[in-house]
Amino acid sequence: MIGRARRGGRHRDGQPPTTVYRRLWDGPARSDAETLDRSTPGWSVFYSLSQRRFYAIAAWPTPEPLIISDASAEGLQDQMHQAETTLTWRTLPEQARRSPPLVPRREMTR
Repeated sequence: MIGRARRGGRHRDGQPPTTVYRRLWDGPARSDAETLDRSTPGWSVFYSLSQRRFYAIAAWPTPEPLIISDASAEGLQDQMHQAETTLTWRTLPEQARRSPPLVPRREMTR
């Protein structure tokens, strides 16, 4: 409505703006995601408000994009550790995967 005064609303002509209460959605979950993001340097962690899930994206080079999600921060952290272990295992040479770990033997002297 061009040229007409607006009716109603929060910002009326000649009236001071109304302060609006800022709502912090899912504060504890967002805080958990922030803490997890700071404590895991190889990952970028965030919380999705629309999905109500935690997400982690690998911040190091991987063969394909690595994105993990979980409903809880603890579950996401477990999946992140499992993904790191799995990727490390895949990148080992084939010989290292087949052979048992070398354990030094002690020589018995009498």
